[in-house]
Amino acid sequence: MNNIFTTENKIILAPKNRNGVCQLSTALTRTHPGFIWNPKTYAIVKQLLVEGNAGELQKYFGSRMEFGTAGLRAAMGPGISHMNDLTIIQTTQGFCRYLEKNFSDLRKRGVVIGFDARAHLSSGGSSKRFARLAANTFISQGVPVYLFSDIIPTPFVVYWENGAQIISPHDKGISQAIEENQEPWPQAWDDKLIDSSLLLHDPYATVNKEYFKDIQKQCFYRNINKETNLKFVHTAVHGVGHKFVQLAFQAFDLSPPFAVPEQKDPDPDFPTVKYPNPEEGKGVLTLSFALAEKDGARIILANDPDADRLAVAEKQESGEWKVFSGNELGALLGWWIFTCWKNNNRDNRAIKDIYMLSSTVSSKILRAIALKEGFHFEETLTGFKWMGNRAKQLMDQGKAVLFAFEEAIGYMCCPAVLDKDGVSAAVITAEMASFLATRNLSLSQQLKAVYDEYGFHITKASYFICHDPKVIQQLFDNLRNFDGKNTYPKSCGRFKVSGIRDLTTGYDSSQPDQKAILPTSKSSQMITFTFANGGVATMRTSGTEPKIKYYSELCAPPGNSDVEQLKKELDELVNALEKHFFQPEKNKLQRKTE
Repeated sequence: MNNIFTTENKIILAPKNRNGVCQLSTALTRTHPGFIWNPKTYAIVKQLLVEGNAGELQKYFGSRMEFGTAGLRAAMGPGISHMNDLTIIQTTQGFCRYLEKNFSDLRKRGVVIGFDARAHLSSGGSSKRFARLAANTFISQGVPVYLFSDIIPTPFVVYWENGAQIISPHDKGISQAIEENQEPWPQAWDDKLIDSSLLLHDPYATVNKEYFKDIQKQCFYRNINKETNLKFVHTAVHGVGHKFVQLAFQAFDLSPPFAVPEQKDPDPDFPTVKYPNPEEGKGVLTLSFALAEKDGARIILANDPDADRLAVAEKQESGEWKVFSGNELGALLGWWIFTCWKNNNRDNRAIKDIYMLSSTVSSKILRAIALKEGFHFEETLTGFKWMGNRAKQLMDQGKAVLFAFEEAIGYMCCPAVLDKDGVSAAVITAEMASFLATRNLSLSQQLKAVYDEYGFHITKASYFICHDPKVIQQLFDNLRNFDGKNTYPKSCGRFKVSGIRDLTTGYDSSQPDQKAILPTSKSSQMITFTFANGGVATMRTSGTEPKIKYYSELCAPPGNSDVEQLKKELDELVNALEKHFFQPEKNKLQRKTE
């Protein structure tokens, strides 16, 4: 019977040796006599070898995870396409060599490493295990490591020296360094070595203290917070957020929110939800609704498992619950943070140095507020890596970046964290709601007031699933050659197209030289259509999932209060977009299901 093993990205069939032992095992043991196997991943692979299961082995070993600006993203499990002890060691070795090349004082400065509560029992992988292996890799090279001793939210850890996520060319440089450092260094698996090392430090207490001191600078109504009768429910959705949101409420002198008991403690199996992302809607909030009804709470705050995102729901007068979209909460937080700034800054000249940011696929409500109030608004490419880096550039120029957000329920409310932060966003939302309650206003009523003041911004976003990269490529190629070679669509059903920006090719019909201002990337698809009726729709591929996403918005000037008509118009535009540009039946696309 044949056995199967991998070399680079190929699956090779090989016979067992005379003793019936897999040649892959004996070869590795002979090459690496001090090799310490992860027994769980080893057992999975060994069983597949015994079974001769080439398909599963191809899945695990067929291609290596790609390192991008968001780092590595993959499921935990065996093989080079998954997160496991070996791939973490290889990645950290490459990252260490890249840092050595870029920072001559790396052995003085050190690195910060944090972990959350996620784990995978069957493969033995966990965020904590991976953090310790990464720490061991750096310490073995004489690099000090500041390893948090307990689970933390993502906002507590920064990626690059400027406090923001990496952007190109660092991703390519790190990726290349990983390719060049795949042989595990001596004692790479022995993470116990770090426990006795003088290079290991614990930043937990210091960072914890400084973080809550920093976010308190965004607390403006402490007296109202102390006295409010408003009740809140919070869910950590089996992640790390519970303790930190409780501490944030304490820092703002707010009574602690009711915690959903079944979801407050970390549990990597996420037993009470189908998918632990509050962005997915009401399904994740079922237990939160029940607790809020029981305890008389009107507002629900929900973090994702690593607590860098926030979803908010509010009970309406009808008794129904409204879950705010990322764009709606972005409008509320943008209005609130600017209002608080304005009330505390009487010098009208200071507004020239005030900025707010949002990603290009998010609502342009901040632009409308900026135009009326006189501060600056900028849009960036999708993702907080772009907003965080742009915010740092502006701050280095003496500007103040008050707020940034993306429609995927990510908010940067405090300049101390140059990334989305669900903890500070939760407590600032609670203070905003408490303040509004003293004016007999709900969040929903205030949102309408914001739209009345600055113009209604109606948005709609969704996605199609497609597992075939060729179909995705063909779909976008068709849009670029719609009525002949190099011609984009002039209409979408009854909606006339008035402008096109293609950030894959760099084309922008609105610019004099027809060249896009925002950075372009040939490795991802992204086309934005502007329509004569004022609508805007962007189609883009996901960098991490087999999805083609779309984002649409219809903006009306202040005074146009026929919201139902605007919604109807946007629905018709989205239907046309799906029918004529996506062509789901022809391309066999799978619709998003609730």
